[in-house]
Amino acid sequence: MIRRRVIYPTTVVLLVALIVLDSFYAIGWYWYALIVIAWFLVTLSGSFFIQWNFHLTSYHSNKKTPHDWVAITFDDGPDPEFTPQVLDLLKKYSAKATFFCIGEKIEAHPSILERIIDEGHTIGNHTFTHSRSFGFFGVEEVKNELQKAKETVQRLSGRKMDLYRPAFGVTNPSIEKVVEELQLKSIGWNVRSLDTTPRSENMVYNRIVSKVAKGDIILLHDTSSKSIAVLERLLVFLKDKKLQSVTVDQLLEIRAYV
Repeated sequence: MIRRRVIYPTTVVLLVALIVLDSFYAIGWYWYALIVIAWFLVTLSGSFFIQWNFHLTSYHSNKKTPHDWVAITFDDGPDPEFTPQVLDLLKKYSAKATFFCIGEKIEAHPSILERIIDEGHTIGNHTFTHSRSFGFFGVEEVKNELQKAKETVQRLSGRKMDLYRPAFGVTNPSIEKVVEELQLKSIGWNVRSLDTTPRSENMVYNRIVSKVAKGDIILLHDTSSKSIAVLERLLVFLKDKKLQSVTVDQLLEIRAYV
């Protein structure tokens, strides 16, 4: 696994080695440029691909589970139009799921939060605002986002969230520091639906079912009619394959609340 704690010192060692060699031999500038560009590209990729565990370790699946379980997760809700439809489908097919919620949306729709919890699903932290610039926030800004979302859920439900999913799946040293300080568990995925892209319902559905297997964590969003249509087809597929959707904490055998 490519990790920041390996890449950064390795890059420094290579640059120092070049400087030393340059005192004996003529080393072209392009060698320095090549190392710096490689470092930048690896860091950029590691920041956007949460499965790399480049900055911090996240849970992406549990392939060791003895049960025929998967975990469906939803990001970016609660949505007043689509989250209730998701809950209706989960109830219809006796499935459980995990909702990584945005704090300000929870504040706007507390009754949906209550319903999610009452029906046996799990709530996770997905920041307070889900700002598009979240990946550029400093430590204090990240901490404020996560604490505010956590405090909102605690105030409305009495539950202290222990699970966190990075906004946009982006990680960096600031996020790592706050996650460690707040002792949160970062939850990733290993089956990404891409349901927020222009892909059609069939394309999204086929992408999921061609990959999904026991122990997987599936990423969906409770924010569109397309995702609702995909979800119902997915729940039928899982039932036919005798796979049960459970909450992510149940699949991973970890706690969801402090």
